[in-house]
Amino acid sequence: MSSRSTRLTILHLSVLLAFIVAPRRSEGQFEEWCIADEQVPDDELQRALDWACGKGGADCGDIQVKRPCFYPNTVRDHASYAFNSYYQKFKHKGASCFFNSAAMVTALDPSHGSCKFEYVP
Repeated sequence: MSSRSTRLTILHLSVLLAFIVAPRRSEGQFEEWCIADEQVPDDELQRALDWACGKGGADCGDIQVKRPCFYPNTVRDHASYAFNSYYQKFKHKGASCFFNSAAMVTALDPSHGSCKFEYVP
């Protein structure tokens, strides 16, 4: 097999794998959630979390004590839930998953246990 045909085979397999691995909705849209960036310090995440749950209008009820997304009780986990709530609620009105560089989009559903992260197509 030539070098060129090997590269083409690898390219084809890579494209095929991307379609198999990435979650999609029936209308062809890829699912996306907004989560806290792992590299952002907690104090920056806390400021963004406070905004999202306050002026931002995110639904932060499920990260309160005795609610399904309270644990793990970390700023990063709570920020991820709040960022995603805001993003899903307002993305069709032009909102982004930015939060002053504290967040990022992922194609992997961050839900865990009884804590379900919303996805709006």
